[in-house]
Amino acid sequence: MQFRYLGNSGFKISEITYGNWLTHGSQVENDTATACVRAALDAGITTFDTADVYANTVAESVLGEALKGERRPSLEIFTKVFGPTGPKGHNDVGLSRKHIMESIDGSLQRLQTDYVDLYQAHRFDFETPLEETMQAFADVVRQGKALYIGVSEWTADQLRAGHALAKELGFQLISNQPEYSALWRVIEEEVVPASKELGISQIVWSPVAQGVLSGKYKPGAPLPEGSRATDEKGGAGAVKRWLTDDVLTRVQELTPIAQELSLTSAQLAVAWVLQNDNVAAAIIGASRPEQVQENVKASGVTIPDELLGRIDEVLGGAVERDPSRTHERSPKTREA
Repeated sequence: MQFRYLGNSGFKISEITYGNWLTHGSQVENDTATACVRAALDAGITTFDTADVYANTVAESVLGEALKGERRPSLEIFTKVFGPTGPKGHNDVGLSRKHIMESIDGSLQRLQTDYVDLYQAHRFDFETPLEETMQAFADVVRQGKALYIGVSEWTADQLRAGHALAKELGFQLISNQPEYSALWRVIEEEVVPASKELGISQIVWSPVAQGVLSGKYKPGAPLPEGSRATDEKGGAGAVKRWLTDDVLTRVQELTPIAQELSLTSAQLAVAWVLQNDNVAAAIIGASRPEQVQENVKASGVTIPDELLGRIDEVLGGAVERDPSRTHERSPKTREA
């Protein structure tokens, strides 16, 4: 396992990070979830990412139980705040001071830890003054409940504004967590250059494009049983945008490129995002321990420029690059 610094800080994380967005408390049983976490630890992963909104707080509880007994200083535990939780009342969502201060305490209790290494604004809150949000984060850091602060799916302008306030308030904004894959490159034009300027790293989610870049979905073929695309609890909705014959045909053409590097297509996809020097980590999820064991093999891989060019040629017009798509990710109202 390779490790990278997160933003302009002295804080290192495993470049393959384990995340439990669509799995823990939802797609897989708790014993399987625990087995996946054990497989991650055995493979050298030390960084774990979750959020209070995942399975309406249950995912945090499952992760906390799975990590119970591990040496806390040897782990990096991340969680997030924004989405509606609990009974989803009018203050159970967003980045108000009230929601942040109550949410961090709930997350720590569920994760069975005194602090999280990184506390992240899961989306940008258009209805709360940014000054209020960043002051609350500053207080969370000063109380020792979080060591660092990050965000998720913020635009370049939002990152600049948040970073300036964090600096004024005496804490570090060191990370952004966007979707990023060989098929979804919307951060490259604006977010990545701004982040490099500010000393912010990307911790990217869905590097395998919800499993599509693994090559398991074949054009014109039935969806594989038990795959994310057949999961009506949330997985199917997330993956359906990629299930076109054009995309799936192009993805099949990546197989020979992966084979040249002695990688699977999924490993190639994870290794591809790690070639971006602004990416500190790729988040992988798993519904089986074997998936963790396979995907960690992407750590430390270097893809030659010639093969990166071939990947670009193969995927061609199937790649989404429009930077405005980041702005669409944050809801403009925060109704629970």
